[in-house]
Amino acid sequence: MKLICLSFCVLAAAIVATLLPVLCMAQAPDCSKLPDHTKLKDALSAVVKEGQKSNGGLGNQEWGVVVNRDGIVCSVVFSGPTRGSEWPGSRLIAASKANTANAFSLPNFALSTGNLFAGAQPGASLYGIASSPPNPEAAFAGPPTKFGDVDDPMVGKAIGGVIVFGGGLPLYASKGNLVGAVGVSGDTACTDHVIAWKLRHKLELDAVPMGVAPGQNDNLIFDIQDAKSESGFGHPQCKGGFPSENIIKDLPKTYPPGPKH
Repeated sequence: MKLICLSFCVLAAAIVATLLPVLCMAQAPDCSKLPDHTKLKDALSAVVKEGQKSNGGLGNQEWGVVVNRDGIVCSVVFSGPTRGSEWPGSRLIAASKANTANAFSLPNFALSTGNLFAGAQPGASLYGIASSPPNPEAAFAGPPTKFGDVDDPMVGKAIGGVIVFGGGLPLYASKGNLVGAVGVSGDTACTDHVIAWKLRHKLELDAVPMGVAPGQNDNLIFDIQDAKSESGFGHPQCKGGFPSENIIKDLPKTYPPGPKH
């Protein structure tokens, strides 16, 4: 009898040891400090509806993705009436932008994806950083009919990937409280940045503690001349559609970020 009990206990322990990692992986990510699917979608749609003159660019619909501090995707949304109203490729780009902004920001220092552009160019200190591909198990999970839904197949997975142009911003709930990041894609890189900035402000997650841009924030810096950035964190101006450079320069005034206590 004792031998049977011992065998049963050993078998049970083996089963637990085998299943525990799977069970842990299946648990939902901690997204409690981030907007849920409905709130993110409503906020993104409202910002996009402001149009070209307010946001610049082409006036396209956008994808938006939020990751938590662990880089796990919490929500994937689109602003248009259907998932086909946006560039299909921008879903993955938005996710990688969110991953990048989260991965390279700290509780006391924010970097937007656009702040990394100059450093990622040949001969610069971060050259090669953009060669990191997204996680294929997350990027190509299906079915496509679920893309942008509350149960998008990307949700709950680490997306990875590095993008070094505008559209990704870290999310700060309060001073020093970095909770994740948002990525936006679907228009010019500059307009993606504008929409991401306004979206972050609308979500009240823009308590940016410090950054490389004038005013100590993570805005885009347009200081590239002859292929060189004076600050080392510059981003090129964007061609196509309604100009967005002046909109971007005014963002810290019209939608001011900063520590919230």
